[in-house]
Amino acid sequence: MKHLSLTVATIGLMAVAALAAPAFAADFFSPLPGAVPAPGDNPVVETGKYKKDCPYTIGMSHFGVNANTWTIQVAHEAQAAADRESCITKFILLDANFDQKKQVADIEDLIAQKVDAIIVQPVTSTSADAAIEKAAAAGIPVVLHTGLVETDAFTTEIRAGGVYFGKVMGDWLVKTVGDNGKIWVLRGLAGHPEDTGRYNGLLESLKGTNVKIVAEDHGDWQYDKGKKVCETLYLNDPNVDGIWSSGADMTRACVDVFKQFGANIPPISGEGNNGYFGQWIKDGFQSISPEYSPAQGAAGVRLAVALLKGEAGISKHYDYNPPGLDLEKAKALYRDDLSANVWWPTDLPEEKLKELYGNK
Repeated sequence: MKHLSLTVATIGLMAVAALAAPAFAADFFSPLPGAVPAPGDNPVVETGKYKKDCPYTIGMSHFGVNANTWTIQVAHEAQAAADRESCITKFILLDANFDQKKQVADIEDLIAQKVDAIIVQPVTSTSADAAIEKAAAAGIPVVLHTGLVETDAFTTEIRAGGVYFGKVMGDWLVKTVGDNGKIWVLRGLAGHPEDTGRYNGLLESLKGTNVKIVAEDHGDWQYDKGKKVCETLYLNDPNVDGIWSSGADMTRACVDVFKQFGANIPPISGEGNNGYFGQWIKDGFQSISPEYSPAQGAAGVRLAVALLKGEAGISKHYDYNPPGLDLEKAKALYRDDLSANVWWPTDLPEEKLKELYGNK
């Protein structure tokens, strides 16, 4: 029997509609639709040294399960993928709760348990470096996703979101508000590499323009905090041409603030969240949604198993930079029979979606 070991009391089960199975090409392994080998210096992993017979014990160091609904879904995408893999007899997920020291201790604990592979979502770009190097020295393959590190000791990684994600939103917003537009910026969790990357993407979009950031604050990618931030910004000065929001929960909150005050909703960036899609479709405001799938959790598991099975064509670096989702794509993904907490695209099976996200 497979086990999900968590260092938090209980995480609410969350799930979503099925994503297409991972694509396999003649010359490379793809762990996630849209994830392709990165250009440049990108060696193919020598999987032979990791190959071993089943069964496998896989460990995962999650940067913070309960940060928001997306991070919860990542954990359950990973668990669902482990449940579907007959070779995995134990899946151990440890929650760093955004504590750098705890992440180090968690990875060292997985090494001590002699797991067969470790999946890491780094809290910061340096929080997991030393522990990853210890795992590599112990001969344990390390799969990295949803964050960046400064060490090169990991085995393979999915590089997603970050600068590209922020620039997709920024380019769209600059085009939408015009060269002299005034914008608000709603950032994610301060210090997290994903927040830094997305913001840097926005700054790239603003180069050479006269678009001005007139207000900026961190909403931590959370609905409640995002709403407080947006209420404060609105009460200070409601005149804004557009809003760059780093995540859908904050976008949903800000849309609700404008509706609460009976004001027109300005152009605002979003993300692949079911609740946000419902708002977008119903209220018809201008928006774009970069894709940042929680199915990266499942992709990490697939990569770990592929390494242990000695699969060929696994690259050290994968880029996951899919194009943004427009309103028509949002309509195709939106499910009014599921809750606002679902994130798209997903790898979770339909029966699990209905069981865990179905509207009662």
